[in-house]
Parts: sequence; structure tokens; C-alpha cells
Amino acid sequence: MLEILPIPAFRDNYIWLLHNGRQAAVVDPGDAAPVIQALKRLGLQLDTILITHHHDDHIGGVSTLLQTWPTTVYAPNHLSHSFPHVTVEEGDRVRLQALGAEFMVFAVPGHTLEHVAYYGANCLFCGDTLFGAGCGRMFEGTPAQMQASLQRLADLPAETRVYCAHEYTENNLRFALGLEPHNYALALRLQETEKIRVRGLPTLPSTIKQELATNPFLRCHLESIQSASGVGSADSLQAFTAIRKMRNDY
Repeated sequence: MLEILPIPAFRDNYIWLLHNGRQAAVVDPGDAAPVIQALKRLGLQLDTILITHHHDDHIGGVSTLLQTWPTTVYAPNHLSHSFPHVTVEEGDRVRLQALGAEFMVFAVPGHTLEHVAYYGANCLFCGDTLFGAGCGRMFEGTPAQMQASLQRLADLPAETRVYCAHEYTENNLRFALGLEPHNYALALRLQETEKIRVRGLPTLPSTIKQELATNPFLRCHLESIQSASGVGSADSLQAFTAIRKMRNDY
């Protein structure tokens, strides 16, 4: 049975730990120290590292981890990767034999141009593309690329568990409620999220179903979002571009 645990890092990052009680994989280890602590506490051997993109808060701990566990790293192609790795791209399949799991690789440009997501075992590890009730900033890609990437993820089965790389959900929900003040599912999710965060617990994973009901960046085809975006009855890309800019300034 595969167990997935969040390892908090920095101010609001999550490094996701997958394990079966013996072997483990981690996703986006920006910091090695909390990963090492978790592995030792649980008595696990690190078997695989999955990387979604090249930002340092996602790869900063890889080289240190490899000093103790010379394991396989899967990462999208980028010149900044100083560590040995197997390059992955759209359509690849990553097999974690020690964990009995397999993940499909999706190219999801937008936040960065080489960003990928890993989907398998009813789980989505989406890095900084899709967040709880939000999406990543576009540091390298275009709004059209980001929206297309998000739609790719939104088309996954509704019960898919969404493992994002940052704890942004509460603030994202407050922004979203400003766009859709009459969205009952959104108001309820914010209420539940506030209770979770008061206890210091993660709001993740969410599900694709939950994101479709409450994430404004997946709802830009709706009149309510288009109206709130200030572009009126426009196409969804114009609405998406407008609310992403609004979120930047929120």
C-alpha cells in the first residue's frame, strides 16, 4: 500500500514523500534536511526523485540527497540541472518498481517552459502549475500555454488527488470568493480550509472535482468569472489572463 505524506519545507513548500514502508520516492526536494529527517524517522530508503521544474525551491536538495542515496532522478530537460538525471518529457512513463507505481509524464508549460506533471495511482503531482484554488505565476510561459496546461489537468478523472507544491489554498480561496461571492462550494471550502489551517494541517491533497467547483482558473469559461474579470462576455483566455493579473496584485 502506497502512502503519501507531505514534508513541509521553507515557508510554504511541500515535498511529497511516497513510500511503502521500506522504499521511498520524493517529489521536488528543494531542501534535503527535512527529507533526510523524514526518511530516518520512518526507516526508509530513498529509491527515486521526481522533479517538476528547475526552480531552486524544487531542486535545491537533490545533490545533497544523492550523496547518501545514489538513486535515480527524473527531471525535465533544463541546463540548470547540475545533478545526474533521466530526462522526461510528454508521453513518457516513469516506473517506480520498488514502490509498485507508474506515472505518466505530462508537459505543462506556463509557470516555466519545461514544467512537467506526474500522474498515476490516481494521484497528480503538479508542482507549481495547479494549486489549491489557484495556479502558478507565469515566469516563462504565456497565458495560453498555462491555460492549456491547466485544462489538460482538469480533464483528468474527477477523483484524482491533486498534490500541489505550495500551501496557498486559503489565500487563493479568499481571492476566488471575491470573484464568485455566490459560489456555495467555494464559501464552504474556505470555511473548511480555515479550520484546517488553524490546526496547522495541510489543505492538500485536493481533488480535480473540488478544483473544478472552486478554482477560478479552471472556470474561465463561465459567465460569472468572465464578468468578474472585467472583460465582459469575452473568451475564456481573456478572462484567464485578466484574473491571473488580478491575482498577481492581490
